[in-house]
Amino acid sequence: MPEEPYLARTSAPPRSDIFSVSALNRSVRDLLEHRYPLLWVAGEISNLLQAKSGHWYFSLKDQAAQVRCVMFRNRSASLDWQPRDGMQIEARALITMYEARGEFQLNVETMRLAGQGALYEAFLRLRDKLAAEGLFEASIKRPLPPYPRAIGIVTSLAAAALRDILSTLQRRNPSVPVIIYPSAVQGEGSAAQLTRAVQQAGERKECDVLIIARGGGSIEDLWAFNDEALARAIRNCPMPVISGVGHETDFTIADFASDQRAPTPTAAAELAAPSRSDLLREVASFADALQRGMARQIDNRTQRLDLLTSRLGHPDRRIAAQGELLAQLLLRLSSSTSHALEGKSWRMAGLVQRSRARLPQTMLLGLSISQLVHRLCKSWSGRDELLRARLGRLNASLAHLDPSAVLARGYGVIRNTQGRVITRGLELAAGELLDVTLAEGGALVRVERPH
Repeated sequence: MPEEPYLARTSAPPRSDIFSVSALNRSVRDLLEHRYPLLWVAGEISNLLQAKSGHWYFSLKDQAAQVRCVMFRNRSASLDWQPRDGMQIEARALITMYEARGEFQLNVETMRLAGQGALYEAFLRLRDKLAAEGLFEASIKRPLPPYPRAIGIVTSLAAAALRDILSTLQRRNPSVPVIIYPSAVQGEGSAAQLTRAVQQAGERKECDVLIIARGGGSIEDLWAFNDEALARAIRNCPMPVISGVGHETDFTIADFASDQRAPTPTAAAELAAPSRSDLLREVASFADALQRGMARQIDNRTQRLDLLTSRLGHPDRRIAAQGELLAQLLLRLSSSTSHALEGKSWRMAGLVQRSRARLPQTMLLGLSISQLVHRLCKSWSGRDELLRARLGRLNASLAHLDPSAVLARGYGVIRNTQGRVITRGLELAAGELLDVTLAEGGALVRVERPH
């Protein structure tokens, strides 16, 4: 039998005339709380009740006796596992009395699974150590790829979790390849095998996301996943890692180190593989958006084409504009000629005056003037020929744009009864009367069949 912890013995309470019930219960409570230290009490959980307030009420029993226990919300919230009826636990509790009902009870501060205290303490020490190093920081967690090209799995080939994962991946997206990195998940050397499998997956880089998984079990069964080297291998892995170890209430160091924790291996497979039906709906949505975008672009370009078409000038307006330009050129030519003749006349008059001032050289000056007049006439004749040639070329250019010249080559102008020029067969209707203008004369025709 293990040695019982030392409990302080108390002397009998002092005599008093009369105790009220509440005073008696309060006195007993104070006596218990001040005389007895915090104790570790082992037993089996029964009649567990989780109140809406967040407090847990249950009994702790063994083969011979039981005691009522309460674990208040601020204490139960810090527990990272879910107690259930029938569990053998060790509770660190304060002995007290519930005054209102005079019931002896234990106020539980914390609890752990019986026989696993040392393992649980080691788990907590490693968790706190790695957390202090920043290994579990949310900022370093990597997002899962939305469209993985391949999915890796680190688990035992004989594990039921592997069958669950494969069936889930086959159901969700059978087209994604699966690569298995086998490893023991329980027993001696399993932690080293898991670490090597994760490192091997990282070295090969054959997959875009890695699942490390196994089914549920006791803390001893899951202890391989509480290895420091495995946690560091997970964080050093080049691809995101999903941890699907145990059940929803099971937590391991691998869960904290991984980029995403899944409550079960099946949930890990659902996180890793996108649903094929969802992808098909997404592709259909993209196709619809692309079709709408293309239709919108075609509508915009068609509208722009209509706008540009409306801005194109009619040949009549272009001919009229060229005629106005030609008239302006003729006016400028006439004005330039007048100015040139006037300038030459003034110069000639000046020369005459200068010749008269030099009477002895009258004949020479007269001869010079005659030569200058001859050169002037010759120069003006050459300039006049150049201007006439240019005018001829402009007239020839205008002749090409003359609608009557186009008609003379065999073309015709077709107008409807309202006088509007018809340019497209789509504008015609069967039986419609049309006025056809030719180079000489015309005709009134009726449409038999537009095309």
